[in-house]
Amino acid sequence: MTDSAFSAWIGRTEASHDQLSRNLVSRIAATLGEATPEPGTPLPPLWQWAFFQEPVAESGLGEDGHPARGGFLPPAHDRNRMWAGGRLEFFEPLRVGGEASRVSTIRHIEEKHGRTGSLLFVTVQHDYSQDGRLAIREEQDIVYREPSPPKTGSGEPLIAGDWREAVTPTPTLLFRYSAVTFNGHRIHYDWPYVTETEGYGGLVVHGPLIATLALRAFCRANPAARLRRFAYRGLRPLIAPQPFEVGGRIVAPGRAELWAGDHAGLAQRGEVEFD
Repeated sequence: MTDSAFSAWIGRTEASHDQLSRNLVSRIAATLGEATPEPGTPLPPLWQWAFFQEPVAESGLGEDGHPARGGFLPPAHDRNRMWAGGRLEFFEPLRVGGEASRVSTIRHIEEKHGRTGSLLFVTVQHDYSQDGRLAIREEQDIVYREPSPPKTGSGEPLIAGDWREAVTPTPTLLFRYSAVTFNGHRIHYDWPYVTETEGYGGLVVHGPLIATLALRAFCRANPAARLRRFAYRGLRPLIAPQPFEVGGRIVAPGRAELWAGDHAGLAQRGEVEFD
């Protein structure tokens, strides 16, 4: 399909409402090895990704485990889907236990051609609100790529940085993160599918999970910082159970660079703006 063929999807919206229940928050906390935030306290950064997931019956899923395409998101048949990156603005925290809503709008669709073939980029804007006030605005980049051998290295070595944390992405961690985010994508838990159908060397660590761990490491190293913006971009996949690390450094007042990677180099880059 050409770019013009996707024009009917530009501007499409859908709304989702959820309660930021302590039950699910406690499961996210257990998955990430954190203490459970109390009702009324701020939901930790990026934990909103575990909410606002509309349940789809198994009969409504595609072969890859995602909801079948051609509904809210455009069709991209015979392509593999990845969460490529995104940008977030933080206005005020969402609060644990309260009702909240997310309004999603397709903002941009573009076909590109790279070394690995044709790539379809879809940008979706998510507005998260609570008590009638906008709390977070996010732009999420989804890429659909033609089947091709996944990248195994970035060619960019890790940087020493001002802080760094080691992560061991066990299959249990990946399975539990898929569960709390209601993510059925089979590359994160189905070994035969991910290795034989999509050609990865093993289970793929979720891009959102990597971003969550990278931003958590920043917050731990800079506890007084107030988040304003966060942008991140995937460079290549990380494969479980190969250990990796997340780290970062302050590059200017109110600005930091973040990254994640392993022995084969960088896998994700990010940037934070803060007060």
